[in-house]
Amino acid sequence: MFIKGENLNKCNINSILLIQFGDIGDVVYSLPCVRALRETFPSARVVMAVQKKAEGLVSDCLWADDIISVDKQKRPFLQNLIYQKNFWLRVRSFKFDLVIDLRTGSRGAILAFLSGAKQRVGRYTPVGNVWRSRLFTHLVLPTGRNNQYIAEYYHDTIAYYGIKTTNLNPEITPSRNNIDTVANLFKNENIPSDQPIWAIQPFSLWRYKEWGIEKYIELINRVTREFKISVILTGAPNERDRAQEIVHECENRVFNFAGLTTMELLPALFQASILFLGVDSAGVHIAAAVGTPTISLYGPSSPDIWAPKGEKHRVISKKMPCVPCKETGCNGSKKSKCMDSLAVDDVLNAVRNKLKDLIGKKQ
Repeated sequence: MFIKGENLNKCNINSILLIQFGDIGDVVYSLPCVRALRETFPSARVVMAVQKKAEGLVSDCLWADDIISVDKQKRPFLQNLIYQKNFWLRVRSFKFDLVIDLRTGSRGAILAFLSGAKQRVGRYTPVGNVWRSRLFTHLVLPTGRNNQYIAEYYHDTIAYYGIKTTNLNPEITPSRNNIDTVANLFKNENIPSDQPIWAIQPFSLWRYKEWGIEKYIELINRVTREFKISVILTGAPNERDRAQEIVHECENRVFNFAGLTTMELLPALFQASILFLGVDSAGVHIAAAVGTPTISLYGPSSPDIWAPKGEKHRVISKKMPCVPCKETGCNGSKKSKCMDSLAVDDVLNAVRNKLKDLIGKKQ
């Protein structure tokens, strides 16, 4: 449904800005929108604006020509003035003809308005609709279904204006430099070159989405008794100590990569892995985008919305009447019974079957 500006002038579009200030998963699932822009405007320059932490991912997107990253780091007053001046000079240097904001927050709306683009597309929201109507020349309210796949949700914003792609699978293509860097990192960490790699991201930005350290330990021990495989734990720097708890209790050697790789290197690391296992977090979205088979553990969040699609990917969740509740834990406790009650055997069977298939094909 068009709220404002039904017709978009697609002539003489030479420079486009796509704004996505969401988390890593949101950025990954916005990549099909970049593809749609490239297919619709093959000769235009397509730039993506993201948070600083997602900059490395966009650099491996084949359809994006450049990146504008927003760093929310606090700075002294004078340094902040210099940062803001340089930031806006760079934004204006692109001379954008079209700007699209995929979210409904104020930062993206302000960037769209101050970009200088004559055409500015945003999603309608009743919250702040008066000022948003002034900042955007076009507002659209897509009529998506409940539990809509997140890639479709973002794509609908531009599809109303005829900017479409038939492939909504996010794709990330690691650069040769990043592939070589990861290979050297494997070598430096003494990861056996003759064994397949199983990547696990045990943690999430939100604890209520997590499974449990003791369960990962049991799972890894049982899998590595059966398969000759190298296990790598990934995560953020502040998760390194928690990952080390898993490493310490495992019977066979497990490699702690939490905090060792930048976001820019994660796609290459996951591409080098035969399988990825994790909860609803950035890792599973990145792994699927580079083509690695995934097994993801879901509880309160909806796999229909967020889980990777396709035969290569498997979702495991506890069958409970309240799942998915989309809440931050049971009764605001920040803990989820659906994740706590998910059995190791349920995950083990999925991992075992997938590894048998993958290792058999590799051989």
